[in-house]
Amino acid sequence: MAGWLWGLIVLLVLYTAQLAVVLTMEHRRQAHLTAWMLICMACPFVGFAAYLLIGRRKPEHVIRSTGIRSASKRFELSQARSTIGHKERVTSQLVKSLSALADYPVTGHNRTKILTNGEATFEAILHAMESARDHIHLDYYTIRNDGIGRRFLDILTDKARKGIEVRVVYDGIGSMKLDDEYVQSLHKAGAAYACFAPPRWTLLDRKLNYRNHRKIAIIDGRIGFIGGINIGDEYIGLDPKLGFWRDTHIQVQGDAVHYLQETFMQDWQLAKGERLERLERYMPETTITDGERVLIVPGEPGTNEQEVVGALFAAMSSAQSRIFAATPYFIPDPAIAMSLRIAAGRGLDVKLIIPGIADSKLVLLASLSYVHDMLEAGVRIFRYQKGFIHSKVLIVDDELASVGTANLDMRSLYSNYEMLALLFDEKPIRRLEHDFMNDLAHSEEIDLKTFVQRPARQKAAEAIMHILSPLL
Repeated sequence: MAGWLWGLIVLLVLYTAQLAVVLTMEHRRQAHLTAWMLICMACPFVGFAAYLLIGRRKPEHVIRSTGIRSASKRFELSQARSTIGHKERVTSQLVKSLSALADYPVTGHNRTKILTNGEATFEAILHAMESARDHIHLDYYTIRNDGIGRRFLDILTDKARKGIEVRVVYDGIGSMKLDDEYVQSLHKAGAAYACFAPPRWTLLDRKLNYRNHRKIAIIDGRIGFIGGINIGDEYIGLDPKLGFWRDTHIQVQGDAVHYLQETFMQDWQLAKGERLERLERYMPETTITDGERVLIVPGEPGTNEQEVVGALFAAMSSAQSRIFAATPYFIPDPAIAMSLRIAAGRGLDVKLIIPGIADSKLVLLASLSYVHDMLEAGVRIFRYQKGFIHSKVLIVDDELASVGTANLDMRSLYSNYEMLALLFDEKPIRRLEHDFMNDLAHSEEIDLKTFVQRPARQKAAEAIMHILSPLL
């Protein structure tokens, strides 16, 4: 047999083998399977190499033994709960269901404040940091060495020199542009820092795709912050391409801060390799004797025990009158998409706000690829026009609202370390509803008849990005 024929046979065997490997590894994630099969067929071997480096799903036990929660951590948390106390006695079926899904309990001794946009958020966090007496813990996807970043740096280094414990975690991809000058300033002042999953190491360990997308600040274990706002000038509207930046954060005081702290400690151990003791000064007993109910829901990579997906699905499935949601990236998994379509089909008021101005054209195309099915099901979708909307907010009836770091996309739901704060009381829900209605006033509704008439070129681009969307 001619040499070229043997070579062709070998290539065909290798070509088939790469597809078989992807099929075997991704059969439980149908959307990822379709996307990677297309890439491997279109770009043989190169696509497979990319899959091995950044796409391959790590076994669940590997993620959990080196990640957020192992069995020993769960036991440790159960012990911590007995000392933290104040676990809320829940009555509604929804709260009971969510409490059963989550690792952390519903807490009932809290005060919350909704922070609308970057200016209010930075003012509140920086003020709390200036008042710190024991420690400052920051856990962020993106930290920039710009105007806002340097305001944070000035307070962090000043507090560290005064003997306040300062620890900063930043993500290796999200903060890739953070320079050595910034972290060395922290080090020289006596502050501790850690890079979560540095790219060059995680690429070799096939964990590059697992990013820490959280935005958490904890001061003295008594006040905490969580939401969509990282540390950078763009969050106060200084990005000339995006302009006004619409976002939502939340300030929490009370028992729920203990679980922000617990998550920070786990991220610190993962990034720094240092275990922090659960000391009383890190989790002081709250002086709030009544207050609001809050459930902190941490999310982690993997396909099992997805608390963020479970919480969002349970909340949407329980809706009786309305679901309002805002997200910068709309690439829902089948369960979330089905929840929205079924709710609209039952006659509920289902409204979704997505960007009109986007920070990524490819992600916008992927998001728009899901719009047609939603509109046909009766979901009303609006595109925000005032600037770029980055809020991650969900409101279900008058029973629940969610503020957090997770987008309604498959990256947040399955590949990132994320966090939600679920709120059950009238005051924060009404405030979020007020902000949502204000955002609607600055949005344009997508009309189905007009949408189907968009150019064929855009439809084709959306179709391609729909297939690839699980990887974005």
